Amino acid sequence: MFAFLRRNTPIAAALALASALSWAPAVHAQTVATVNGAPIPQSRLELFMKMLAANKQPDTPEIRSRVRDQLIMNEVVVQEATRRGLHKTPEIAAQLDMQRQEVLVNALAQEFARANPVTDEIMRKEYERLKQAAPAREYKARHILVNKEDEARDILAQLKKGANFEKLAAERSKDTGSKGRGGDLDWGPANRYVKPFADALARLKKGQTTDAPVQSDFGFHIIRLDDERAPKIPTFEEFKPQLQQGMQQQQIQKLFMELRAKAKVE
Repeated sequence: MFAFLRRNTPIAAALALASALSWAPAVHAQTVATVNGAPIPQSRLELFMKMLAANKQPDTPEIRSRVRDQLIMNEVVVQEATRRGLHKTPEIAAQLDMQRQEVLVNALAQEFARANPVTDEIMRKEYERLKQAAPAREYKARHILVNKEDEARDILAQLKKGANFEKLAAERSKDTGSKGRGGDLDWGPANRYVKPFADALARLKKGQTTDAPVQSDFGFHIIRLDDERAPKIPTFEEFKPQLQQGMQQQQIQKLFMELRAKAKVE
């Protein structure tokens, strides 16, 4: 249906929603076309142009023409599907109902967000709280993870004799996420890791390797601290968009949970 569009483009995504909504009856003064007597409302085209604009797509006559052509195609196909009664089959009816619910859920969330904006004052308080809670240090560590303590001690013995840590990690570590990088875990605070690992890491000095295997629920670790630093904390302005989005989502989730608590469910 969208042969002229690449998959996952903003235009394709908008038009995909068009096909889901085009079955809904409506009366509109302005239309972009009429297909077998059924009008395609101008408001539908404007909705998708607005969605494209939110994805940084330009509003050009060419794109409007492409959207119009696809809306016409959608209407032709939907009319045929309706003629065949597909919208009445249980599975399709359920899908249409779920899409309707999703649209209304999003509409309520957006209306609530507009009516209850997260102010700069509230965000600054949360920013300061998060800033105070930020870890004092970040660590760049490597590790080798094995199942048995004897194996871990054997690896430690090889390291003490001058064996290459990265090579042993690649050969013997069972951590598939880091072994391909020589055991590199990249930068992160100690509290990213399980407690035995975090405690051992915090005791190490730069360039030092644990002198005994560290046991966790995952197995036995040999840990090397490559570097450490004070974390770079973004400024309020840098963090503001992410903070605003997160706090709005929390408010919306709270509203939904309150509605759920009030609902009579049998």
